[in-house]
Amino acid sequence: MDSFLASLVSVAFHGLAYGMILYVISVGLSITMGLMGFTNLAHGVFAMAGGYVLVTSLSKFNIPFPLALFLSFFLVALVSVILEKLLYQKLYGAIELEQVLLTIGIIYIGVACARLTFGTLQQPVVLPEYLRGQFSLLGRDFPAYRVFIICFSSLIIGSLWFGVERTIWGAMVRASVDHGAMAQSIGINTKRLFTITFALGSGMAGLGGALGADIVAIQPTYPLEQLVFFLIVVSVGGLGSLKGPFVAALLIGVTDTACKYWIPELGSFFIYIATIGLLLWRPAGLFGKRS
Repeated sequence: MDSFLASLVSVAFHGLAYGMILYVISVGLSITMGLMGFTNLAHGVFAMAGGYVLVTSLSKFNIPFPLALFLSFFLVALVSVILEKLLYQKLYGAIELEQVLLTIGIIYIGVACARLTFGTLQQPVVLPEYLRGQFSLLGRDFPAYRVFIICFSSLIIGSLWFGVERTIWGAMVRASVDHGAMAQSIGINTKRLFTITFALGSGMAGLGGALGADIVAIQPTYPLEQLVFFLIVVSVGGLGSLKGPFVAALLIGVTDTACKYWIPELGSFFIYIATIGLLLWRPAGLFGKRS
């Protein structure tokens, strides 16, 4: 009984850490798809880029870990602004097929650039000493870095929810999405607002990719391998919702960890079956707006 309880706590803990990473990355996709109405399948490229910024900053430039995390967010957000101005902005309001084709092209370009720059092998993460080892809590030992991931991600998620739900910026974004012409008529610069929102979503992906570099391997195929999980989080949680993807990310994180721990021969098969069943039951997702 004690061994089962220990394995249950371990699965819940590691699943929570993985779910937090999934949410920090996927919430940016939820913003671009749900709030901005843009199907950005290249979201994983920004997460991969954030991971590469972190591992390069730590291993080659000996940059302190907190600063490396900030650079992962800032540099990815900066590059996303350039891409948004040059490419994405031209397809706002276009049909989904055109958006999908553009972003799939960006995925393959990102994969090729990563392979040429960093090679095909997984990039090791050199964590600072204070994030290594174990953290004791209630008589049990937990990996210190995963404890940090849970705590730090909770602060990020709380700040994001407050920003979207309780600030003027969040109200302007929702107004611009729902009634763009009306928003412009009252003086809201929707182009600039969408650029800032896109940069925030992409920067969150970069930050999530950096935070999760020790959990999800940073390698050139990252955007292709992880895309399905990001899409599942958004579709199961529901477009236009911040709470929905959070619940979905935690469910997927714990379920995937449990399957790999207890029934590894199934892999992620159960998640795919559960996703299909849930979307057949609720096509708009758990918290999505019904049309």
